[in-house]
Amino acid sequence: MPIEIAVGTQWGDEGKGRVVDLLSAEADLVARFNGGDNAGHTVTVGQTTFKLHLIPSGIIHPHTLCLLGNGMVINPLSFLAELEMLEKAGVDVSPRRLFVSQAALLITPVHRLLDQAQDEARGAGRLGTTGRGIGPAYVDKAARSGLRAGDILDEAAFRSKAQAHVAEVSRLMQVLYHKDPLDAQAIAGDFVEKALRMAPYITDVGAIARKNLAAGKRLLAEGAQGALLDLDHGTYPYVTSSCTTATGLFGGLGIGIQAVQRVVGITKAFQTRVGDGPFPTELEGEMALRLRGSGANPWDEYGTTTGRPRRVGWLDGVLLKYVVELSGISELGVTKLDILSGLPSLKVCTAYSLDGRSGDEFNVARLGEYRPVYEEMPGWEADVSGARRLQDLPAAARRYLNRIQEIAGAPVRLVSVGPEREQVILA
Repeated sequence: MPIEIAVGTQWGDEGKGRVVDLLSAEADLVARFNGGDNAGHTVTVGQTTFKLHLIPSGIIHPHTLCLLGNGMVINPLSFLAELEMLEKAGVDVSPRRLFVSQAALLITPVHRLLDQAQDEARGAGRLGTTGRGIGPAYVDKAARSGLRAGDILDEAAFRSKAQAHVAEVSRLMQVLYHKDPLDAQAIAGDFVEKALRMAPYITDVGAIARKNLAAGKRLLAEGAQGALLDLDHGTYPYVTSSCTTATGLFGGLGIGIQAVQRVVGITKAFQTRVGDGPFPTELEGEMALRLRGSGANPWDEYGTTTGRPRRVGWLDGVLLKYVVELSGISELGVTKLDILSGLPSLKVCTAYSLDGRSGDEFNVARLGEYRPVYEEMPGWEADVSGARRLQDLPAAARRYLNRIQEIAGAPVRLVSVGPEREQVILA
């Protein structure tokens, strides 16, 4: 079957952009089906680094059609900024190859203001959102009161809806958070003028996907965030507002349930998280600084979207196995193996302990109560960034990858050993 899905197995930031870039070489269509510009995918091509938040990473390949599905929430200003960035780099982003679903929800400037006010009001219980308006936009979608991309195609009606939307959010912010009233006419007017530039890209994306699949074209679905941020199956309430597992593809793109050729789960060789929430294997001190890096280059552990330093820890095999089962992952791509070079030993969490008992069964809603049970393995000194075959890796690195396979129950088929396109081992 011509469908492949790439999803993150952790809390996002697993390096999906690198893997999607590689898989896109053999795809005809590359699609996003969830989330918004809270996602951050980084692709490095030669001396150019592309940081994408909305447009699929596959856009870098000139032969692909790129789809933004109905399951997404789209900030027109972010979309237009990415178009401009890609155009300056010589990438074709014409409406002939880039399509936005008419059913996708729009994120407005007041969604962002509301998001920030809500998290601020939570005080010590804040969720640590990106502040990009994702949650409020999905709330509007569920309440059937949001603006959709298709509304842009009727300019007069869109202007009216946008002004009413800003006025309503302004009222809510005054009543609930004691904020000053907003100038609905000015904010809505500026937003509409910019959003209208999206019009040539808006269409029935589901129909495009279905037609191409029926013709035997290959579709690569690019998940945003990571499975542990899934609204239902993640570490609630410290989650995002969409379905981040592989199963979100069908509803989020508008295609029927059908066979999938493979599901590639992307995992770092260690664990990271941005924002608040439980993190059983989190490290502090010198080892955390070692894994995170200084922030001096894009390969360091600082959020692509937020710029915040990521929390870091040893690889959590219990959560990895959970996500493999949850998303039906058929193979793994392990990223950032090179970061572990030089460590005398490594640890992998293989079980949790709670109330004097240990095992790999757990309740995700109580994740913060568990303590990790580690297996220690020898590290390696050699720089692996030049490796292009598994046999080029030190024996200890190969044993580490083999152990990941055993714990997860899925084979490792891809390993990245650096930020460049060619720094990949295919197993």
